[in-house]
Amino acid sequence: MDKVTWITDSRGVATVWLNNPTKHNAFDDHSIEQLNAAFTAIAADTGVRVMVLASRGKSFSAGADLAWMARMAEYSHAENLRDAEALANMLANLSQVPQPTIARVQGAAYGGAVGLVSCCDMAVAARSARFCLSEVKIGLIPATIGPYVVAAIGERAARRYFTTAEPFDAQRAVQLGLVSEVVDSDELDRQVDAMVDALLANGPEAVMAAKQLVGDLSGRLIDGELIAETCSTIADIRVSQQGREGLAAFLEKRRPDWRGE
Repeated sequence: MDKVTWITDSRGVATVWLNNPTKHNAFDDHSIEQLNAAFTAIAADTGVRVMVLASRGKSFSAGADLAWMARMAEYSHAENLRDAEALANMLANLSQVPQPTIARVQGAAYGGAVGLVSCCDMAVAARSARFCLSEVKIGLIPATIGPYVVAAIGERAARRYFTTAEPFDAQRAVQLGLVSEVVDSDELDRQVDAMVDALLANGPEAVMAAKQLVGDLSGRLIDGELIAETCSTIADIRVSQQGREGLAAFLEKRRPDWRGE
């Protein structure tokens, strides 16, 4: 059985499933390889407009698989480095998927699973979801996921949860900025669908350009160079085919062509 599966529907929505529910979707080197392949393929697929990351069963993911951790304990430094690089590469590819990404979270999201959620652009969690950066409990640290988690929840909160390994609930995850929306479990799919619909209503090229814009602007000084860059960016998209269609549809009070009939 594949530990990761994915499918793209007729709307261009790709759903990547963690598919190892008997082990609470704990991941190992094989599932990391499969996730990386899925994210790489989706990023290159111009027919995909939105990606959802979801899990089968009761848990989003319990983090690292115990058997994998046992193997890691016997690895040399060089082997551990290669192992860490594979995980880091997968996380980077998830973070850099050009289409908007949504994490659908239920049950436990522990350890590396918090990294997966942090790499997505937005996340919807069931009210019963629980999160934990649990690495220090076993003498490790959340190093490879660290940059994405810090970006999601901020340095101050990261200092607390990296070092205490305290579990926190979905409402706290919203307060931290890790999760966008919290709903009852039976409303989880409906809320994800609502976010997908909101994304599909917008210009596909504009949505990806807007996501890229956030990355381009983040942490930069607002100076003449940045101002000139943003002016050039908006000028480029205004004269693009999709930009012209969107403006024309708005002025003519009709639906733009990407929304169909």
